[in-house]
Amino acid sequence: MKIFDSHCHLDDKSYNRDLDKVIKRAQSAGVARLMTVGVNGKTSARAVELAESHPEIYASVGVHPHDVKNCRESVIEDLIRLTANPKVRAWGEIGLDFNRMYSPRRDQEMWFEKQLETADQLELPMIFHERDSNGRFLEILKKHAVKKLKGVVHCFSGDRNELKQYLDLGLYIGITGILTIKGRGARLRELAPLIPSNRLLVETDAPYLVPAPEKNQHRRNEPAFVKSVLLKLAEVKQEDPEQLAETIWNNTCRLYGVEA
Repeated sequence: MKIFDSHCHLDDKSYNRDLDKVIKRAQSAGVARLMTVGVNGKTSARAVELAESHPEIYASVGVHPHDVKNCRESVIEDLIRLTANPKVRAWGEIGLDFNRMYSPRRDQEMWFEKQLETADQLELPMIFHERDSNGRFLEILKKHAVKKLKGVVHCFSGDRNELKQYLDLGLYIGITGILTIKGRGARLRELAPLIPSNRLLVETDAPYLVPAPEKNQHRRNEPAFVKSVLLKLAEVKQEDPEQLAETIWNNTCRLYGVEA
């Protein structure tokens, strides 16, 4: 069984002392590839450094909606330069978050649209973040989607209607450890069987969102734990885990443009 953790944050300071051990544990669990995701200029540069120094790691660059209050054209230009590195395979994490409002709505929308245009010009797939945007996220995506969008809705937590619209736009759906959490994951477990297997990705969002099987023993999530997400997804969809793992591996490689 080969697994691709499609979204983690290995630049996080919680990995400073034991990143090599974290990667070895991932490999032992069958997690053969990882996408480490930038959320601003600094973390994007660090993601590229990590990808350059580890063959199993790929990088994504972008400015998260929490961070766009500090975004400037110069930041976008720096990120564009980073994409010249062949280990950069996506643009993101980008989108809208009207829950915590760490950045003003006007800034979020402006830089989301700017980054959509930039990723489109660079022909890079996008990693999307959406929380409590009340339809505005989809509105902007549809406005932009002159041609078919290429990307993933990271950590999907929407409803049935939103899911259908994402699928209609041609997007992949990223499933995290929330699927394994008894109360919080109930709606996601209801919706997961509706997602075609060829449109699914699995992810940890490490160091956040520890899956239930590891939650009592670990405060920090790590890529090895994505296997628990995959096994729960196979159970919920009533599919063979090995076969589903192969399908999701191929999905992730196809999205990020890496050899399967």
